Amino acid sequence: MGNLEDSLLAKMARMRSVPHGDENVWDELEASPPQQSSTSTTATVQPPNEQSDDDKLSSLLSRIERLSDGGPANADSPPSSDERNLFPTESFVPLQKRSLEEMELTPSEVEELALKYLLSRGDASGRDISEQVRIPFAIMEVLLHRAKEDQLVVYRGSAPMNDYVYQLTDLGRDRSKRLIEHCTYFGSAPVSLKDYVESVKAQSLVHQNPHPKDLALAFNDLLISPGMLRRLGPAINSGRGMFLFGEPGNGKTSIAKRVTRAFGHHIWIPRMIGVDGETIRLFDPMNHEEAPLSKRDGLIDEIKVDERWVRIRRPTIVVGGELTMHQLEVTFNKTTGISEAPLQMKSNCGSLVIDDFGRQRVAVDELLNRWIVPLEERIDFLNLPSGKKLQVPFDQLIVFSTNLEPRELVDEALLRRIPYKIEVVDPTADEFRQLFRTMCTELKIEYNEECITYLIEEHYQKAQRPFRCCHPRDLLMQIRNYCRYEQKTAELSPESFDFAIENYFAVM
Repeated sequence: MGNLEDSLLAKMARMRSVPHGDENVWDELEASPPQQSSTSTTATVQPPNEQSDDDKLSSLLSRIERLSDGGPANADSPPSSDERNLFPTESFVPLQKRSLEEMELTPSEVEELALKYLLSRGDASGRDISEQVRIPFAIMEVLLHRAKEDQLVVYRGSAPMNDYVYQLTDLGRDRSKRLIEHCTYFGSAPVSLKDYVESVKAQSLVHQNPHPKDLALAFNDLLISPGMLRRLGPAINSGRGMFLFGEPGNGKTSIAKRVTRAFGHHIWIPRMIGVDGETIRLFDPMNHEEAPLSKRDGLIDEIKVDERWVRIRRPTIVVGGELTMHQLEVTFNKTTGISEAPLQMKSNCGSLVIDDFGRQRVAVDELLNRWIVPLEERIDFLNLPSGKKLQVPFDQLIVFSTNLEPRELVDEALLRRIPYKIEVVDPTADEFRQLFRTMCTELKIEYNEECITYLIEEHYQKAQRPFRCCHPRDLLMQIRNYCRYEQKTAELSPESFDFAIENYFAVM
């Protein structure tokens, strides 16, 4: 299977590679003290021994191509939803590596993870340990044999599939306790910074180039005018940064949260990244939604995905007034002994939404000054706990959502660094009625045109009250709760609207 995997990796790389000028800025990223010379991060793959007559390889590649295009894996059967979503737009798939050298790991690094796991577990089979640290069993088995020769572990018994159950010796237990004092982590082995940079280059937003139909699909559950979509399109296509500003209640946050939908659905990220002996946690279940591959048809087993990586939906990370400068730096956890990636790194290949911009604990100028270079150069500079300087890709669409005028927040020099400023305006009367139709359907309330006309004339036009996109939902919720209290069917009426308006706008 080794030659098959080599050929598969090489052919997939040729099939998927798309040159783009913006990604060249990441060719020399490094993790080192400033005085050290930079090291190229371009991934190297050993030239495969191509076998053009390899029927199995050709069949496998053909299936992947059909799946990538949304076609069936087997010509005789229609595609399932799982098959259609297996590799629909993915330009990068982390294939399993054959040796620790290819993974840029040392035997000691993996052995330490295994020993700490055994200290916590008591005993475990070789395959359990392999699954825990995400290293192929064939490699893990050799390391466990070495640990047994070093009298760190012993066989406690046999396990299925020619495996053994391992437990620590006194010597192994003493060593594990010393390791735990330094770092308690014993999960997935880390991925190298070089491999991470290559993955961002392959999955970068610069490759996506969403079109009008992509935006229409991304915002299909919102009522957005064609003019607004035309303004949003170039901003999203740029993959850089934009301001969304306007009066509260018109859907700025809702728009910002859906921006990522216009790009490809899924990306691969490392669970952990290793940098010169330091470990950084990138995969965050609080901010990332895992999208595991289906095991249908055995395709996953055939291509052997590297388990140190996790497939997620393109991230959309939203932060509001709680944002601090501390969250934009690598943070060291003294309890676990590992570091946490900053928010902008976790949002790479997706979107980072700064909601209610201008009301953060950190000063606006300080926040924007922190991102001046990353926004222009697409490279971020981070400080590791050891004092080393780390350069990583800065590849996300940053959306600043605010109720304030952008020019009231920052000066012109900083404002021009954010190339797109889009005002989210109040809905028109026709759009306001359409919002009521949509929300009535969603809340299972019968729509009544005469009652909506009464509402607009009596409570908006006479009161000179502006329309807001949030009003239909909020007023209908008031009506539903009012009718529920009165023990009657929820329905639109002048009486129910009078009640809802009095409650909703009492202090507005």
